[in-house]
Amino acid sequence: MTTAKAGRHPLDEEVADHPSRADTDPAESFRPEKGMPHVVLLSGLSGGGKTAAAKLFEDLAYTVVDNLPGELLGQFAELVSKDPARFARIAIVLDVRAGDAESAYRAMRGAFEGRGIRPQVFFLEASDEVLIRRFSETRHRHPLSEGRGVAAAITLERRLLDPVRQEADVVLDTSDLSLRELRERIFTNLNAEQAPDQLAIQLISFGFKFGVPLEADLVFDVRFMQNPYYIESLRQLSGRTDAVREYVLDQPVARRFLDFVSQFLDFAIPAYVAEGKTRLTIGIGCTGGYHRSIVIAEEMATWLRERQFGPVSVFHRELERT
Repeated sequence: MTTAKAGRHPLDEEVADHPSRADTDPAESFRPEKGMPHVVLLSGLSGGGKTAAAKLFEDLAYTVVDNLPGELLGQFAELVSKDPARFARIAIVLDVRAGDAESAYRAMRGAFEGRGIRPQVFFLEASDEVLIRRFSETRHRHPLSEGRGVAAAITLERRLLDPVRQEADVVLDTSDLSLRELRERIFTNLNAEQAPDQLAIQLISFGFKFGVPLEADLVFDVRFMQNPYYIESLRQLSGRTDAVREYVLDQPVARRFLDFVSQFLDFAIPAYVAEGKTRLTIGIGCTGGYHRSIVIAEEMATWLRERQFGPVSVFHRELERT
């Protein structure tokens, strides 16, 4: 993983750390549905990376609107719906500065959906420890800190924004993400094609020694499988290599585990959809997140795509850490 400069958290890294735009231009490769504006509602915790994300959306040729007064929501939604050529890409930042965040969120969503535009909701968060450190390093004031400490303000903010988080299409834990990785995660999830009876499924491989991903709805522990780390010829190879993949999948327990998981998800995913859930984030963890969890995550992704439950994305959180 890209290392942050001393005294700064990963999302403060320079844009120069990004892959060259001469190689890939996301603004060109991503195009909203013809004739229909693509509206993003960008929400999340203070210090969670919304400012960095807003700049990334600007790089993708989105018009970014921050802290729009509620009284203007209807007018703005009407403007966007009547001039889709001019407002083909819109990103609206919504957080606790809106006052009653849940009411503002529902009003904003209703204003667009009432005009046939379904916003895609992104929610950014981080661990309490990381958020506290970020506020300490930047010396910024938490918007809810009046009369309470930063830790208490973060707890209150989580509670106030939980209704938005629960309905978000994409939840991103930015605790350990570099700016480049945040950009990749946003672009991967942007406007994923999803039918009403489908789930947007995200698989995250991780190492337990680095913490469980905050956004995970389900977590599977694969540390019971034999660890390639203790095989000298495999130690430096990741779970994306054929050698490590074969070592892991040749274990009978790995195949049995995949059979059990497929049976569970065959049962659970339709039940989630029936309950109105639109996204599912599955964490697969091993000790370091470099071998077993990557292999199993890739195998699960292949199976999920074959089952066509919905769009599937995969993120290997620890892949660049070593």
